Amino acid sequence: MASWMLALVTAFGAVFLLELPDKTTALTLVLTGRYPALPVIAGSSVAFALQSVIAVAFGSVLTLLPGRLVAIAVALVFGIGAVLLLREGFGGPDEDGEDAEAGDTGPPRTATTFWRAALTSFGALFAAEWGDASQLAAVGVAARYAEPVAVVVGAFLALMSVTLLAVLVGRAIRDRVPAHLVQRGAGFVFAAFALVATYQAVA
Repeated sequence: MASWMLALVTAFGAVFLLELPDKTTALTLVLTGRYPALPVIAGSSVAFALQSVIAVAFGSVLTLLPGRLVAIAVALVFGIGAVLLLREGFGGPDEDGEDAEAGDTGPPRTATTFWRAALTSFGALFAAEWGDASQLAAVGVAARYAEPVAVVVGAFLALMSVTLLAVLVGRAIRDRVPAHLVQRGAGFVFAAFALVATYQAVA
């Protein structure tokens, strides 16, 4: 039991400290500025749960994968996200606002918006965690303590703790900054990550 708790605490501390200044936190801020908090939390929780399991179960294999392929995939995800966000930010009137004025508040629209935001959050954060320092830290802790369940729990709790902190900040930003400015800022952030990933792929 002591070894299990030590593995959990070690995994939590290592992942939390590495994740706090990481790009994943910036992405969560961006996503929360664009979407409501609940779907962002839902999407991120699934992404982080899967990544925690992958890091512990197959982390040693991940380190053997060609880094170029991972970088290309991440660049594509962020590139597509940048195009969509910039198109909305510099486009015409916000569709959500038009629907609200027209009185379109039925269940189908709400469901679509929630799932779109959740899936976007899942895709962006799941891709961002591949090859991340916190993921490798989870692999190392699992190899040292041989307590895979404890490491999965610790890593997941650390990732979600950072995410919830970012969501709180993101909600404050969304309440004070116009939506189109948030979209533009999000687009530029995604574009920057896409450029960095592209550089890593061709370097």
